[in-house]
Amino acid sequence: MDVVQRLNQFHPKVIDLSLGRIERLLGLLDNPQDRLPPVIHVAGTNGKGSTIAFLRAIAEAAGMTVHCYTSPHLVRFNERIRIAGNLIDDDKLLSLIEECETANGDQPITYFEITTALAYLAFSRSPADVTLLETGLGGRLDATNVISKPAVTILTPISLDHAGFLGDSLTGIAAEKAAIMKPGVPCVSAKQERNVVDVIKGYAEEIGAPLSWEPDKLPTPISLVGVHQVQNAQLAVAAANLLEDTRITEGAIRTGLENTQWPGRLQRLDHGPIVDALPIGWEVWLDGGHNPAAGRALANWAAENKTQPLHLIAGILNSKDARGFLSPLAGEADSLHTVTISGEGASLTSGELSALAGDLSIEVKAASSIRDAVAYQKRQYRAYPYLQLPLSGRTSACGERLGPAF
Repeated sequence: MDVVQRLNQFHPKVIDLSLGRIERLLGLLDNPQDRLPPVIHVAGTNGKGSTIAFLRAIAEAAGMTVHCYTSPHLVRFNERIRIAGNLIDDDKLLSLIEECETANGDQPITYFEITTALAYLAFSRSPADVTLLETGLGGRLDATNVISKPAVTILTPISLDHAGFLGDSLTGIAAEKAAIMKPGVPCVSAKQERNVVDVIKGYAEEIGAPLSWEPDKLPTPISLVGVHQVQNAQLAVAAANLLEDTRITEGAIRTGLENTQWPGRLQRLDHGPIVDALPIGWEVWLDGGHNPAAGRALANWAAENKTQPLHLIAGILNSKDARGFLSPLAGEADSLHTVTISGEGASLTSGELSALAGDLSIEVKAASSIRDAVAYQKRQYRAYPYLQLPLSGRTSACGERLGPAF
């Protein structure tokens, strides 16, 4: 049985923010979260995964071994868990699932909670120099927030997202995410909106967490595209320096930043069924952005970099602010094709998404599939050698269906 099918069968993807269930399960597993290498814990709205990717590259360039837990996955579930630098293999993953299920018995547990527990279990049994943890949702009640004494915490840019679970107040969301900070543990934050800064400063002072802000300069060019990635890289450098490990030299930082890879984030595709079907000279770019801040970042990048007409194909979950994501892009794009995310019950239909974008200043058409959207663009815009594809919503749902959908 496929790993995701196995987890879905026993642990529905319900989001129910609480620490009680995972603390109980971890207790039954002899608390593996207390036996991890030094932890860097990352929360925020955008940029968490990219910041961790930069950190991993820096640490590995320094000769360090790294455990890494991120979500969601792009193609395979195994991408969420790296043990000492290597993706967890299927046999070990299934064995850990069974061990966690046996310990949990018939008690309630969510998909993300059991995934987090098995990641901690895997990490506790393999030596490494550092552990990188990405929150799944929020911070205060996120299943990753059971580490009593991380080495460093990071707050990436905080904006409105997941309003159904974290509320529609930016200061309230900031308070939830700031709660990964711990007494005496240094925290580095991205530059934030003024009211978010006030929340973060207040919480840091209340619990006695040393707080610093991202630096203004980087020592070298970075491999990931977009001004927003500069901010993520700056956060990673600041956090890496807070580890105070002599192996993290300027050379290691430079090498790491120049060689970071993080698929699905303003990634130019150079092969595959979509690229192969297009005329020579057309470009295809993939991004998993799905909230207004991500839409603004993509629009800013397009404004500075596009030299040909820009045509969008987008699929978005019904839990996302689709209009907020698409609005800034509408000013930079020449057309938008909407698609239903194949196999995803929580996807907006192409018709629903088209209706949401209907009064934006952009040509909008609903397509039955990515294949049909690309075919239409080939016919309609064949004189233009340029195509971009921000497929938004949950990155995994979009990314893993690119091949089969076409």
